[in-house]
Amino acid sequence: MPLDAQQKHGGAKHGAARVAERVAALNARYRHHGATAVLEHALNDADLGQVALVSSFGAESVVLLHLVSVIAPQTPVLFVDTKMLFQETLEYQRQLAESLNLCDLRTIRAPKSRLDFEDPDGTLHLFNTTACCNVRKVEPLEHALAPFDGWITGRKRFQGSTRAAVEFFESENDLRIKVNPLAHWGREDIEEYMINNRLPRHPLVAKGYPSIGCAPCTTPVAPGEDPRAVRWRGSAKAECGIHTVGVTARKDSTA
Repeated sequence: MPLDAQQKHGGAKHGAARVAERVAALNARYRHHGATAVLEHALNDADLGQVALVSSFGAESVVLLHLVSVIAPQTPVLFVDTKMLFQETLEYQRQLAESLNLCDLRTIRAPKSRLDFEDPDGTLHLFNTTACCNVRKVEPLEHALAPFDGWITGRKRFQGSTRAAVEFFESENDLRIKVNPLAHWGREDIEEYMINNRLPRHPLVAKGYPSIGCAPCTTPVAPGEDPRAVRWRGSAKAECGIHTVGVTARKDSTA
């Protein structure tokens, strides 16, 4: 069960400090541990409260999904369907849900009334990608995460400058703990894990898509190009918003 409001936030005055202190202590404790130890702690520590895994079912998502399916298969998995995803992503999601026996997969979508108001003709992404991401992804996920005390992501430091300092544990808006078990993994670690565990690849990876988001805003990568350059090409946008709105990373003071 989720921690109650008083236990979770410790009151308006002390809630932020409590979350920040716990995050700093966790990062110090698990500094020299691996992804499995961090994930096991997040999934089995009652003090952390109720935790969900948020997955895009993208190019590298199968690694974390597989780890969770082995350690705690009952973990809720939240999948945001923006209604603009590649058909290959939707098929891949169904494939992994079955092959990994994901017991509690929840598909999250924006309410039709909200889309009809903000993006009635489905062209919002052409002139305001931030607003489009917000209505189709950020808002629905924030609503879906409301009952949870923490969530697990697949972010890694090698994925770009906006993620270069990602820690195992972060404080999200001083309300929830965000867990990044694969923060210190490199591309070679992802590749090795997939091969060793014979995990299926997202079909678009073979077609030149190392990072996969919504179909209108994702393109194949060019030779020598940063993998995340394929997202929102031609703009300065680097994140959809779910990892940057109201998030304050908490690092151990000795880091």
